[in-house]
Amino acid sequence: MAERSFAKEVEHLRLGDGEVFRGEAILAITKGLLQAGVSYVGGYQGSPISHLMDVLADAKDILGELGVNFQSSANEATAAAMLSASVMYPLRGAVAWKSTVGTNVASDALANLASGGVTGGTLVIIGEDYGEGSSIMQERTHAFAMKSQMWLLDPRPDHTCIVDLIAKGFELSEASNTPVMLEVRVRTCHMHGHFVAKDNVRPAFSLDDALNAPKRDLGRIVLPPAAYEHEQEKIARRLPAAIDFIRRNKLNEWFGPADGRVGIILQGGMYNNVIRALQYLGLSDAYGNTQIPLYVMNVTYPVIDSEVAEFSQGKDAVLIVEEGQPDYLEQALNTVLRRRDIQTPLHGKDVLPMAGDYTIQAIMNGVQAFLDKRAPQLLGNRPPVPDARPVLADPKVVHLKSVVPPRPPGLCTGCPERPIFAAMKLVQQELGDHHVSADIGCHLFSILPPFNIGNTTMGFGLGAASSAAFSQSGGKRSIAVMGDGGFWHNGLTSGIGNAVFNKHDGVFLIVDNFYSSATGGQDILSSRAPNKHRKTNNPISKAVAGVGATWVREVDRTYDVGQMRAVLKEALTTKEEGPKIIIASSECMLNRQRREKPLVAKAIKGGQRVVKERFGVDEDVCTGDHACIRLSGCPSLSVKQLDDPLRDDPVAAIDNSCVACGNCGEVSEAAALCPSFYRAEVVHNPTGWDRFKAKLSMALIGFLQQRRDRRRIVAEAA
Repeated sequence: MAERSFAKEVEHLRLGDGEVFRGEAILAITKGLLQAGVSYVGGYQGSPISHLMDVLADAKDILGELGVNFQSSANEATAAAMLSASVMYPLRGAVAWKSTVGTNVASDALANLASGGVTGGTLVIIGEDYGEGSSIMQERTHAFAMKSQMWLLDPRPDHTCIVDLIAKGFELSEASNTPVMLEVRVRTCHMHGHFVAKDNVRPAFSLDDALNAPKRDLGRIVLPPAAYEHEQEKIARRLPAAIDFIRRNKLNEWFGPADGRVGIILQGGMYNNVIRALQYLGLSDAYGNTQIPLYVMNVTYPVIDSEVAEFSQGKDAVLIVEEGQPDYLEQALNTVLRRRDIQTPLHGKDVLPMAGDYTIQAIMNGVQAFLDKRAPQLLGNRPPVPDARPVLADPKVVHLKSVVPPRPPGLCTGCPERPIFAAMKLVQQELGDHHVSADIGCHLFSILPPFNIGNTTMGFGLGAASSAAFSQSGGKRSIAVMGDGGFWHNGLTSGIGNAVFNKHDGVFLIVDNFYSSATGGQDILSSRAPNKHRKTNNPISKAVAGVGATWVREVDRTYDVGQMRAVLKEALTTKEEGPKIIIASSECMLNRQRREKPLVAKAIKGGQRVVKERFGVDEDVCTGDHACIRLSGCPSLSVKQLDDPLRDDPVAAIDNSCVACGNCGEVSEAAALCPSFYRAEVVHNPTGWDRFKAKLSMALIGFLQQRRDRRRIVAEAA
C-alpha cells in the first residue's frame, strides 16, 4: 500500500493535444513518456522518484490501453537490464531510480548498455538526491555519465521544459545510439505547474513485433573484439552525432541580454534558484527577465564547446554555477576556453561553496562576490552592510544546547521495529555488546538514541553481506539486520545465500513489516495484502529455506518483547553451526493506519460500535526514572511535571499521538520495570450494555475512592 494514491490524478494522463495539463512534476514526467511513445517502463522506488513508481502503478490501465509494459523492478539492476530490449529493436524504453545509489546497483547493466549502444531510444530517469533534502551519501550522477559516456540531461525546473526534454531525450538517444540519463532533483519532482499537452502515442513498433521477429547483431553484443570497436565508435560517431543533435535542436537555452559584459553558465536544475538569487540582488524579476546573460545547460554532458565559446567570447568574466564536487563542469569549461585561446576569466568554486546544497542564499552570496569583483556597477546602490561583529550568545541558549541532544529522525509512533531493538538492548545487558551490521531502511534509525545499535551500514540489502568478514566462529557472534525490502532487493543472494554457502556462524535478523516501507510503502514479494497486478504472499521463510538455511525462527508479533528477547538469546547462544536467521514480522504501523483509519471513520459515521484503545501512565505509580523511554523512544512517550510539591522529577506521559501498539507496556513487563502503564478503551456508538457497564464501573470507582478518603481522614485524626 503506497503512502499516496494517484488514482484520481492519473486520469489527467488521458489529456490530448492542446489541452492544459496541471499537476505535480512526477505526473508531468509520466505524461511526457506517454506522449513520446514509450514501449516499456521499469524502475525501483526511492526518494525523490518513489511517487513516479506509484503513479505508473496507478496508471496501469492507461498504460495497458497504449500497449506499454510496466514493471516495478526487483532492484535497479533489474530495471537497467530491461533496457536491453532497445539494443536490437526500435523500442523506446524508460527506467527510473534514486540517484547514485541506484546507479551503482545498476552499473554493470548500464556499462554494457552504453558500450554496445542502442537502436531504440532509452531514458534513465534519475532522482538526483543531492543537498540538504538528501538521505544518502553526497555524490552526483555526473561522474557515471562521463565514465560510461551516457548523455546527461539536467532540465530547467519547468513542466514544459521537462516534458519537451523527455521527447528530445529519446530522439537524442536514437540519433546517437546512446542511452540518455535525465536527472530531476527533490524540489523539481514535487513542483506543481502546467504545460500544453499532446496526444499520447501508441508505440509504432510493439513488444509483440520484436518477439515475433527476433533480430541479432553481434556488433551490439559486448564481447571482444566488438567491445574494442565500441570504444572507438563512442568517440568517432556517437559523440559527434549527439553534439550535432543537441546544437541543432537548441536543447540548451540562452536568457537575458545578448551584449552583457559578464555572464552566468549554470546547470539546468539550478535555474530557479539562480533566478531567485538574481531577483534578490535586483538583477531579475520573478519571471526570469534577467539583466545578466544566462547560458542554461539542460544538457550537462556532453558539453557543447561551440556554445560555451560563443557565450563567453568578449565577456569580462563568466561564472559557472555547478552544485557539488568535484567541479567537473568548471574544469571542462576551462579546457574549452583555453584550447580556443579565449582568455575570459572563469569563476566558480572560488566564490561558490565547493560542496553542499546550493540554496538561494548560497548562490546569492556567490553571485554577489563574483559581481563585486568583475562588475560592481551592476549591483548599484546597496544598503549598508549590517554590523558583522559577533554577537555574544545568550548563556541560556548555550546551556540549552549542552543538555538537549540533537533531534535526529527516528522510528514512527507504534513502529513494529522499535520492540525488536528494545529486545536487542535487553539481550545486550545479559550477553554484552555484539557487532551489528545495519542496513538501509527504517531500521537504520536504531543506530541513533535511545537504542544506539549498529556499527556499520553499506547499502540497501547489504546488511547481511557486510558482516561476511565476521563469519568465523570462536568469539561473539555478529548480528546483521535488514528489512524485507532490502532482503528482496539484494539481500537474499548477496547476504543469506552467501552466508549459507560459507557456513557463516552469525545471526541474521530480517525485519518483515509487509512493505518496502522506507521507500513509501510499496508492495513487495512477501507483502500480505493481495495485489491484482502482482503475486504477493511469498513468505521470506520459504525463500531462505530455498537457498539452504536450516536454523530459521519466525516471530509473528514483534511487539512481544519477551519472545523477541528469547529468540535473539537462543540465536546468539545455540551450538548449532551455520547462519541463524530470525524473521520478525509485524505490519508497518503507518501503512496499517492508512488502511484502518478510513474504515474506522466510516464505521463510526455509520453508527457502528467501534472500540479504540489508548494507553496511559498512572501518575501515582510512575517513579519518574524514565527507563521506559530509554528502552522505547516512542515519539508519543514524553514527560509531565506534577503539581505535587513532594515530587520533583517529572513522570512519564503518553500524548494523543499514541496508536495503542502496546510497546511501552510490553517493554516495561519484559524489562521488569514499573507497572504504571494502563490500557483504556474508548467506545464509539456504545450499546445499552456498554452504558450500563460504564455506569456500574464509575459507581464502583466512586465508592472505592470515597472509602479511601474516609480511611485517610481517620488515619490523620489518629
